[in-house]
Amino acid sequence: MENFDWSILTVPTPRAVVRGQLEFSWWELGRRLETVTQAEFVWEPAPGALSVRRRSESTAPRVFGVGEWVVEWPEGPDHPGPRTVAWLVAHLTEVLTERYDWTFGEHRARRSDLTYSGEVGPAVAELTRVADLWRAGIAQMSDDDIFTVGFSQATEIDQQSPFAHLLQHINREIIHHGSEVFTLTDLYRVTGGGRG
Repeated sequence: MENFDWSILTVPTPRAVVRGQLEFSWWELGRRLETVTQAEFVWEPAPGALSVRRRSESTAPRVFGVGEWVVEWPEGPDHPGPRTVAWLVAHLTEVLTERYDWTFGEHRARRSDLTYSGEVGPAVAELTRVADLWRAGIAQMSDDDIFTVGFSQATEIDQQSPFAHLLQHINREIIHHGSEVFTLTDLYRVTGGGRG
């Protein structure tokens, strides 16, 4: 993992502010993900936690993804319940993949069409790959670009909003779910995988 470039925090532009937040948040999360073991990756903090499982082993009400592994999803959209690090990594992967593709790419990627992995190495590698693509795309934007309405076409809200709102939303996703990754791995490490 490369070092964080602290000099971005001295640049007085709106783009630098959101980039600084993105870069620092990803730098912190990326360093933690480099240390996550397979046991930590799939540890369930409560019975029935949402995870990434082989298609034949999942009993979740809804799943998405193509191939051997699927990401579990709850019955209702706003009640995800407890989840594993594997689920959090998959969720960040689909969020970044969709938003990257619908901003800088071919405008085709959707979460249901992606391939996921329940193995820590490939899953973290894919998240890192798409995070690097997103960061590079943001780095190439101008200050005016981040205020362009409809710069991303991923969702109806994105199409109607200045891009800065989406960029802040993605930053919040990395911060929010990154903090969950830290919490789950910290709990696993102090309890040895027990539920205390």
